[in-house]
Formats: sequence, structure tokens, C-alpha cells
Amino acid sequence: MGLSGFIVINHFGVPGQSVLQAERLKEEFLLRGVNIKTVPGGALKAGITGGAPSCAAAGADFAVYLDKDKYLSAVLEGLGIRLFNRHTPIRLCDDKGETCLALAGKGLNLPDTVFAPLCYDEHAPLDKEYLSNVAARLGYPLIVKESYGSMGKGVYLAENFERLTEICGKIKTKPHIFQQYFSLRRGTDMRVIVIGGRARAAMLRINENDFRSNIARGGRGETADISTPENKAFIRAAERAARALELDYCGVDLLFGDGGEPVICEVNSNAFFNGIESATGINIAAQYAEYIIKTVERGKSR
Repeated sequence: MGLSGFIVINHFGVPGQSVLQAERLKEEFLLRGVNIKTVPGGALKAGITGGAPSCAAAGADFAVYLDKDKYLSAVLEGLGIRLFNRHTPIRLCDDKGETCLALAGKGLNLPDTVFAPLCYDEHAPLDKEYLSNVAARLGYPLIVKESYGSMGKGVYLAENFERLTEICGKIKTKPHIFQQYFSLRRGTDMRVIVIGGRARAAMLRINENDFRSNIARGGRGETADISTPENKAFIRAAERAARALELDYCGVDLLFGDGGEPVICEVNSNAFFNGIESATGINIAAQYAEYIIKTVERGKSR
């Protein structure tokens, strides 16, 4: 009897690349004889019944988790369903502050980071002395990031104190962080796709019109050869970050430091692969499906 699994997507239907992501994975699983279906998160009816986690997901060998709902992922994992990715790595990657903390002390280059104090009162005045100290520590320009967000949303560039206070006034009740800005290659980073701890493809993302390189923000992707000496440091850093977070699959975004060295910007547990497949010609969906099948079969044989 073959493997059976499902692909979890957001219940309210996030459009665009996320839909393509699920369709591409489903296609590759079906080609390999896996009984697979796509399921909106709410259809699984996760909850607690009789004091124990409950969910309408009986009989599945695995789930590809393309949502960020930490409650559902915890229930599924608690019921013994192997998630790709697992609950904890998804949670850590969803919160940019938690990602930084999880990678700190692991021998990786990270931007200098300051965590904004939580504010619960939208009418509370900004602590301008605190913001001045942040600027003195990080310098201008500096990056302000909302802790939750993707595709470049909630990421701001503060060139001066006026802009910094303007940004913080708008987002003060949202968890956010401040980070060092690297200007060597403005609007450019390297996205590396890592599956099973090994880099499979990489591309440069370039945006001449924005400091954010995201393709969703108008950037373009150009293939980057993962085997060349000049890219090896970036590939090694991406693999180390993925392993430190215990991710089965991820996209690691690396900035170019002041000396051209790789600096971890973000780690995305559900990184879209349409852009990098187009840029490199590498079938990421097939490689991810094959990795999942091998991992599940290995687990069942123990």
C-alpha cells in the first residue's frame, strides 16, 4: 500500500504563488504514486476534545504544511503526523525575532539587532530617547521589521530620526525589531533553497527600485551556481542556518555584508519556489517530494 498524505493550505485561500506551490507539489507526489490531497486548514477541525488534541486527519502518513497556523500544526504533530516542516521550526521562522534568537550563537553572521519593547497602548507616546539609542547603536539608515510578515511586507528603511519615529508611530503596537542595514549591494540578496540540510538551488534577487529584493516587490531572479567558489560561503551559511532550525525545507535569504561576506537576513519555512525554478530550471517541487517520500518511508521501516 502506498503512502497517503495531504497538503495543508490557508483556510481562507492565500492567492498567487501559494496556490501554485500546492499544485506543483501535488503534481509531483501523484507522479510518484502517493495518495495526496490539498486541504484548507479549517477543514481539519483541529481542537481539543475530552482533554486531548483532536483533528480530522486520521490515516495520513504525513502532511506538507504550507500554512503558518501554529495551533493546527501543534495538534497535527501531537497526533503523530509527520509534518514537513515540523511545528517548532515553522513557529520560529514565522517570528523574525525568534528566528534571530534561534540562530544567535551558532557561528553565523547576523545583522546587529535590537528588539523593540512591546507596547499595548496605541495612545502611548513614543520613547524618543530609546529610539535615539537604537539609532546610535545601529546607525542610519537602519531597518525596522515587523516580526510577522512575508514578501517584504512590514519591512521599512529609516534614513533618519524623523522617518524612524514615523515608522514606529504606525507600528508601535505590533511586535517588531530593528536591524543593521548593509549597503554594499542595495536591493540584492541571495535566496538559497535548502532541502534536508543540503542546498539545492540558489538565485540572486535584484531590485533596482527598492531596498527590498523580493520578487513580490518588483525584484527579478538570476540563477546563482551553488558549486562556484565565490558562492560557497553563502551556500554553507544557508545550510548551517537550515540545520540549526531543523528545517526539512526552507529558503534562506542572505545579504552581502560590508566585506562581501554572507549575512543571514531571514529564513522562510514556506519559501515559494516558482521564481527560483524559473530562474534556475531546477525542479524544486520534485526534489522536495522525493525527500519527503524517502523520509517517511525510512521512518515507517524502523
